[in-house]
Amino acid sequence: MRKIKFTKMVASGNDFIVIRKSENLSVSLRGFAKKACDRKYGIGADGLLVVDKSKVADARMRIFNADGSEAEMCGNGARCFAYFLSAVRRPQAVSLGIETKAGIINAQVNKDNIRINLTDPKDIKLDIPIVVNGRKIKTNFINTGVPHAVIFVEGLEKIDVNNLGREIRYHKQFSPAGTNVDFVEALDKNSIRIRTYERGVEDETLACGTGSVAASLIFSLIAKDRRSQSSPAFHSGQATGDEIINVHTQGGEILKVYFDRVGNEFSNVWLEGEAKIVYQGEYYV
Repeated sequence: MRKIKFTKMVASGNDFIVIRKSENLSVSLRGFAKKACDRKYGIGADGLLVVDKSKVADARMRIFNADGSEAEMCGNGARCFAYFLSAVRRPQAVSLGIETKAGIINAQVNKDNIRINLTDPKDIKLDIPIVVNGRKIKTNFINTGVPHAVIFVEGLEKIDVNNLGREIRYHKQFSPAGTNVDFVEALDKNSIRIRTYERGVEDETLACGTGSVAASLIFSLIAKDRRSQSSPAFHSGQATGDEIINVHTQGGEILKVYFDRVGNEFSNVWLEGEAKIVYQGEYYV
């Protein structure tokens, strides 16, 4: 057997295993992710984050879901990744560039509070009618680094997220790549509650960073009568977007999404919340 050093991290209830690419694995990264993320026979996590060298940023982040599939981007994973890198350097505050399959994202770390600047969203489509189990559902679509279907509901706690989410995740409307599915309930003009069925995890998770961003941006488009308000400056003094949405997650944390919007175009999109190192150890392969 070979010992693989790992760090277990969590952000808003999303949990991740972090390893360095330098670890000499006897299995593929996809295979390692499936084994290590298993909650019965492995460490247990929503995904695996691999720290690799980058020629264009401070580090390269590879993301593997619990089913072994590789993802382009993960918002809460990126926040954990940034915190992991900063913990190695041990400053009180740090700015980092992280290379992902979705592009280079910037991160700001202030102790355990982490903000990441996502790539600009794309492929926005509103009011898409789909039929699920004989019922017509109106959904919205946006790509915030990975694809998301956003559905607004009333009585969020009563939604069968796993079964309904799975049907929409594999719906022909979103084939062949499939989609993450976010069920969202408006709380007030600047706050929403969200539950997410995550592609790759194939289950509901306690939070989803890119999903929180997707839901916030679609909410901004639909709630057109909501007035923009200035958001408070980040602890480091970095300027933020003109709008802010508070996202209440199943994990209990309230994530903050900042962005600029002109018409249906978004830019300067930031996701902010806490991340923590839970424990470190050795996994036997």
